Amino acid sequence: MGPKSEAKVKAPAKTKPKTDPRMVSKSIGGDKNGGKRTVRKSRLPRYYPTEDKPRKLKSRRRPFSQHKHKLRSSISPGTVLIIVAGRQKGKRVVFLKQLDSGLLLVTGPFHLNGCPLRRINQIYVIATKTKVDLGSVKLPDRLNDKYFARKKLRKPKHTEGEIFDTKKEVYTVTEERKEDQVAVDKQVLEAIRKHPDKKLLFGYLGAMFSLQNRQYPHNMVF
Repeated sequence: MGPKSEAKVKAPAKTKPKTDPRMVSKSIGGDKNGGKRTVRKSRLPRYYPTEDKPRKLKSRRRPFSQHKHKLRSSISPGTVLIIVAGRQKGKRVVFLKQLDSGLLLVTGPFHLNGCPLRRINQIYVIATKTKVDLGSVKLPDRLNDKYFARKKLRKPKHTEGEIFDTKKEVYTVTEERKEDQVAVDKQVLEAIRKHPDKKLLFGYLGAMFSLQNRQYPHNMVF
């Protein structure tokens, strides 16, 4: 090989990207103006907004219906649960089944503690070791998420012919729900009567759960 082939080939020089200058020089007419003046290429706004517009970020959070709803190992049909939040907090209820949305279907029964058939998230309950055998209990097929969906109440309208009809519609329990409540509670009460400690269980479900001083839930066995 000749000496020319051994010579190192120089790499092409890197060119810096051209930047658009913010300031430009303009010629100014007149004897006392100096001839040239450096000014901004684009003027700044005269007024600034009182608050910055937040950037629209794409949320990575999925709705509750798309979550994977794995039932806690300590919860199974017939398990007595303690509700710790909501209107029925402090009451003990019987778990019936898990709905497609992942929510738990529970009942008081209503005759014992006034808790009706309702849905609840499993993060708002404490599972106890007390259990009722619900092998003979048959739940209606219509007890699903759509069954418990909230209904939109009619708002009052101030139109001609309805001058005095301005009262807001109040929610009322349907006859269908009353029938299902009676049918399910009747079977659950029969299952409780078959329990060996039925007398204690009736009082246990009817009593409210509460804590006194120096009683800590994380140290308790339910």
